[in-house]
Amino acid sequence: MTNSIFSPIIINGITFKNRIGVAPMTRMSAGDNSIPRKDVLDFLVARAKNDAGLVYNEAIVTDYESAQGYPGQARILNQDQVDAWKAVTDKIRSHGAVSVCQVFHCGRMAYEGINPANRVIGPSPIAPGQDNPLTQKPYPLPEQMSRFDMDHVIAGFVETAKGAMAAGFDGLELHCAHGYLLNQFLSAYSNQRTDDYGGTMENRYRFIHEVIAAVRPMIPSDRLLIVRVSNWGIADMDVSLFEDKAEWQQMIQLFSREPIDAISLSTYDFSAKAFGTDQNMTQITREATKLPILICGKIHDRKTADEAFQDADMVLAGKSMLLNPFWVPDLKAGKELKLYGSDEAGIAYTDTPLP
Repeated sequence: MTNSIFSPIIINGITFKNRIGVAPMTRMSAGDNSIPRKDVLDFLVARAKNDAGLVYNEAIVTDYESAQGYPGQARILNQDQVDAWKAVTDKIRSHGAVSVCQVFHCGRMAYEGINPANRVIGPSPIAPGQDNPLTQKPYPLPEQMSRFDMDHVIAGFVETAKGAMAAGFDGLELHCAHGYLLNQFLSAYSNQRTDDYGGTMENRYRFIHEVIAAVRPMIPSDRLLIVRVSNWGIADMDVSLFEDKAEWQQMIQLFSREPIDAISLSTYDFSAKAFGTDQNMTQITREATKLPILICGKIHDRKTADEAFQDADMVLAGKSMLLNPFWVPDLKAGKELKLYGSDEAGIAYTDTPLP
């Protein structure tokens, strides 16, 4: 049978019933216990019930010291948090879908007072250029991370990976995209260190390698480890975080040497030409790796899903999955579907229950 977005795929022994997934989306709905609201958790289960093959949770921050960047972020570092997510992953699995836990450290994408330890850290003492939209003030200058800080951050990723596996997730995704900490190390835009963790791409990648080396043993061999990458950040969105196609592909080749199972590629627009070439980001990434590639970015109907799938192995949708509970059945039916805007997706950041 010819592969399509509705055909199954097996990655590291895990079977996905189709090639369609719920993209990870940060919703900032957790209370003081760092557990998301019930309607946010129910949203994930509903998408699995309505035929998504893959369901990502919202990004989980990795420690109680410096990882948080936004209010209301979730953690998975104690038994209550593990139990809350275990109920979700059990239900997702009962509907035949695969669940993946995305984890991240926000690094310099934080503001003063948001972290319990009141620390904002990064690879270099360089703040984003724009003001923080949550505070309408400049981002604080981050502390340059010491070796002690780096080890502490790695320990947070390890403990969070343990929590995600205890909670029954089928895989873990390291968020190396969107200008968050791991991406901050990778990009010369935010990493201007002069030690072994700055300068060349190999040096900038070194910390990510250490995170993967520490986390992979926490992931059973029959579960997934995925990395998410992007050439854009939440702040200073118009800045290309990598110099050119060659630098991007060098990074992808470094990832491809690691014991990971797939690369998830986040774009503004999956079809946009990249780095001044006539290729899109998926095509450029495909040239540099044999790993399965997941793609998201303005995939909103059957036409765009099929087009994105030509160069990728799975397609992910964020706003469409968020706002349309029946998006996958509607795709299958070939319905005319709209491209949602960021203003409509603002429901994710309110107290309004998710659809």
